Amino acid sequence: MKKIEDISLVIYARLNSQRCPNKMVRPFANSTLLDIGIKKVLSSKIIPKKNIYIGVYEKKLIDIAKKYKVNIYKRSKKSAESEGFPVSKYYEFWNKIPFKNVVMLNVCSVLLDIKTIDQFIRTYLKTSSRGLFAVVSKKNYFWNNKKNLITKAPKKKSTMNTKYLDSMYEAAHCLQAGKLSDIGQDIWMGKYLKKNDPELFTIPEDEAFDIDYEWQFKVAESLYKNKFKIK
Repeated sequence: MKKIEDISLVIYARLNSQRCPNKMVRPFANSTLLDIGIKKVLSSKIIPKKNIYIGVYEKKLIDIAKKYKVNIYKRSKKSAESEGFPVSKYYEFWNKIPFKNVVMLNVCSVLLDIKTIDQFIRTYLKTSSRGLFAVVSKKNYFWNNKKNLITKAPKKKSTMNTKYLDSMYEAAHCLQAGKLSDIGQDIWMGKYLKKNDPELFTIPEDEAFDIDYEWQFKVAESLYKNKFKIK
């Protein structure tokens, strides 16, 4: 069983999103995505504040992080411009912060609740799996790139009613956890070769709403304002 003292929580942020430029620092519901994310994790009931790191490179992001009592990891320009591979170069902090494990939070999933984050951390503390990955449960029909149905359809059902299907799981990309030493070997969360490698953690579908495009930024802001009664 892991110890909370050995787990860091890292928010990794950058400005050079091509699909939704400057989304981290643009006005969002009278705040910014990075501000909201930092405030959220500071309200955690399980992760110590001293374990929280904000990994940023650009001055605008550093200035936001400096407003809060959090550790700031000054990531390199190369890391900020990378697309995430290899992971040892992207998550370059793996051997520079004094922890054994890391929980990565994507603040673009702005509807993600702190209770869900805390439960994710509790689950990671207990699991013996190499990593933990947030997913959304789906019941739907899927085809591969050859247009062959890959969903196991129920027998003796003449309509495509999804309520008869077994659940499938879609990556949420908002919460991930793994060993820092694994990152040094270019392994992130697991080797994806067997069950629980990494282990999956199901979250509510609405909390997984991610902002990648302009239309998602606008929709997320509307949903966020409605959820928290912000005018």
